[in-house]
Amino acid sequence: MIDFNQPADIVAPQLLGAVLRHGPVAVQLTEVEAYLGEADPASHAYKGLTPRCATMFGPPSHLYVYASYGIHRAGNLVCSPDGTAGGVLLRGARVLAGMDVVRERRGTKPVDEALARGPGNLGSAMGFDLNLNGLEVGQVEEPFDLDQPVSDNALYLHEGVSVPEFRVGPRIGITKNADAPLRFWIPGDKTVTTPRR
Repeated sequence: MIDFNQPADIVAPQLLGAVLRHGPVAVQLTEVEAYLGEADPASHAYKGLTPRCATMFGPPSHLYVYASYGIHRAGNLVCSPDGTAGGVLLRGARVLAGMDVVRERRGTKPVDEALARGPGNLGSAMGFDLNLNGLEVGQVEEPFDLDQPVSDNALYLHEGVSVPEFRVGPRIGITKNADAPLRFWIPGDKTVTTPRR
């Protein structure tokens, strides 16, 4: 079981290979980014507690959903002790179950590897919406039966497979504190945004 009371940069690499389940859709995480709250100029929590980022301040093991560019819904898993902001942005994943639902949400154009590549696409594939902000993430010890969907009002995480190696590098798609080595990914995986080496 992953301890979400730890800082985001400790939790983030532990999420690689984990399986996230919401309704009929299950994905295996291949790329994440850590955001370190008030110590991180790129974090929504950098300027302190606001209504928008209140979920990031805890309790841990909850979903923080926000609107990106007014159209995308991106999801973060809240980390750090209650009262201390932190989160792991879900950047890339492989769809394991619910492909028909993901195709309805994402359309027919993207290839399978691109369906949940990038935070907005992953959020769309998972069906994240602002009404899910603050949803508790339940951790399960047994692997999911991918033929059995879970409730649309629940989000579950299984540690999944152990990743033998991963890469660490600068975050992408941001301008503040972009050089911080807080992006973690499975090298060469086509579900990861570039650069992926």
